[in-house]
Amino acid sequence: MRMAPECGAEDVNGCAILILAAGASSRMRGGDKLLEEVAGRPLLRIMLERAVAVAGGPVLCTLPALDHPRAACLDGLAAHPVCVPDSAEGMSASIRAGVAAVPQDCGAVMILPADMPEVTAEDIALMLSEHVAHPDAILRAEDSEGMAGHPVIFPADLFCALQAVDGDRGAQAVLRTHGHRIRRIPLPDRHATTDLDTPEDWAEWRAGR
Repeated sequence: MRMAPECGAEDVNGCAILILAAGASSRMRGGDKLLEEVAGRPLLRIMLERAVAVAGGPVLCTLPALDHPRAACLDGLAAHPVCVPDSAEGMSASIRAGVAAVPQDCGAVMILPADMPEVTAEDIALMLSEHVAHPDAILRAEDSEGMAGHPVIFPADLFCALQAVDGDRGAQAVLRTHGHRIRRIPLPDRHATTDLDTPEDWAEWRAGR
């Protein structure tokens, strides 16, 4: 099993990409937002393809279980599933499990929820290039109006803090504690902030396209 660097690790080799896909999709009223089709393919498959296309390090994907229907989206891709048995807790459970699975030689992890269809491969590549230029910073994407969103890149010295998050607020506590290290990276339009949680969100987004 791959393990995260020890607390205080300063290795800056590569950046893992962690796709968060273990949520319950509870607001879809019986549907699965990550299996909704975009251009004829499930959203999760598309997000994984985009990450794999530009990744310089490993791509990991959290799942509620290894036999979950979403697992089929990883078929044939260089992406590693990470089971999150306590996924009902919320995003924090996915972050803890995902970061624990990051290989020791990775100097950072990019966290990207899978329900963000406007985050492109080019956006991911931009974030990765900014990490090379600013390896000690927390890099947080923002939209064209300056609203903070995803992806977010955390350096390896914060992996221990990420493995201690709880509740459904994800990494917000880590971001607050280390706010002085945040560097905002503008992405086009609403790429960094468009997430689709409900059937109405999906209908509105599709109508806009």
